[in-house]
Amino acid sequence: MNGQTVYLKCLRSAKVSEEDVFLKDICSLRCADDVVSAKCRAIKVHRFGKGAPKRHVVSTLRLIELMEKNCPGITVEVIGETDVLIEYVKSENSKGLFVAGKILAVCLVSFFGTAFTIMAYHNDIGINAIFAELYRILLNEKPSGLNALEISYSLGVALGMLVFFNHSLGRTITEDPTPIQVAMRNYEKDVDNALAETAERTGEEEENQK
Repeated sequence: MNGQTVYLKCLRSAKVSEEDVFLKDICSLRCADDVVSAKCRAIKVHRFGKGAPKRHVVSTLRLIELMEKNCPGITVEVIGETDVLIEYVKSENSKGLFVAGKILAVCLVSFFGTAFTIMAYHNDIGINAIFAELYRILLNEKPSGLNALEISYSLGVALGMLVFFNHSLGRTITEDPTPIQVAMRNYEKDVDNALAETAERTGEEEENQK
């Protein structure tokens, strides 16, 4: 094993469904020696015990220490992240009616919340008065009830939202990620960074290494 170089590429965050977490679960590695690769992948880096926090931050320094301990003489080259956030998610909690109920609740909140926001905005700018004035300018008469201008505007708002969010009936218009996907990825990165920095400041990483 002496002189072997192991290239280690860690994920920023990793979700696991088993209490025992191995190196292969949170990163990918490459080595010319298959035996070294197999031994490194099988290294246990953490265990989520009963009652323990469901999130754990592990430093690549800790991973290097474990790899050098199990495979003396190797050289580890780190590529990518310096800290890995491991989240323990039980497999039985990732499916079933509970998840379907949460999805339905989010959809309802998003739908009615968006509808209320649009109505409140239109009320603030006095959209009815604007439509009435436009109707009078274009047709030289006062509108009575629902008119073509209001219908076309409503259809335009719906079409504009579909184009903007780039998603309709489970299909995307283009291959680009939707704004919601981009916002969610940015949010996940911010959460991961905050948890990693908190663990570093509070000394949690050092305590877990002992």
